[in-house]
Amino acid sequence: MKSYCKALRTPKNVTLGKMDTGNTLGLNEKQAKKMLEENKAELCKLGYQLFAEGKRSLLVVLQAMDTAGKDGVIRHVMTGLNPQGVRVTAFKAPTPFELAHDFLWRIHAAVPAHGEIGVFNRSHYEDVLVVRVKHLVPKEVWTQRYNQIQEFEEVLAESGTTIVKLFLHIDKDEQAERLQARLDDPERNWKFQMGDLKERELWDDYTQAYEAAIRKCDSDSAPWYIVPSNKKWFRNAAVSQILVETLTGMDLKIPAAIPGLESIKVV
Repeated sequence: MKSYCKALRTPKNVTLGKMDTGNTLGLNEKQAKKMLEENKAELCKLGYQLFAEGKRSLLVVLQAMDTAGKDGVIRHVMTGLNPQGVRVTAFKAPTPFELAHDFLWRIHAAVPAHGEIGVFNRSHYEDVLVVRVKHLVPKEVWTQRYNQIQEFEEVLAESGTTIVKLFLHIDKDEQAERLQARLDDPERNWKFQMGDLKERELWDDYTQAYEAAIRKCDSDSAPWYIVPSNKKWFRNAAVSQILVETLTGMDLKIPAAIPGLESIKVV
């Protein structure tokens, strides 16, 4: 099987508008769903090994335009993991208390402990995305954050946290269809907010902000992967494969048993 980590690794000087958001790397839907189910079983085993080893952690960062499927990935891919060793954090607009600290303060508090898998639904990158697009702080402030993010991620990597950053890539037409689907389905109306349309008007600005963030903060210790996500079934399979490859590459070791177990009999 081809390596999805290699196939979806961010190219240098990435231009998102030139990338095929419908690419499925030759997979059809049936093959992708089979891959997902197999990978979920494997993730369960690997997550157990990570938890048992207790010396390292995995941080999965999910970023995307609205409707690209961050929640869907968590729902369809992460269900294969033991909840005891997984923590999902959704980062909303910072509270006044959080704003009274540096922008990484609330992020660092949510970093997974050794033995855990942490999933960030949005992340520290919002401070060079929405903050940049909405002009929430001066340019001289947010431009410094690229280096600060890189240094933060280096600290995590050096402390035993493997980082996987996933940009779920859809095109503007696909987003329009998904927003309309929320409007057309009474059971999903609650997911639609009028602000979604305002954000959509800023598509080009967000694209430029994402390109800058990905280019400036991609590294071997904290790589970005761009996952074509127009096809939800491919998105889920691709994310699951990247996680399996990443955890497998960590060469996890279950601790050795204490000596003398062979002579013990429970009565």
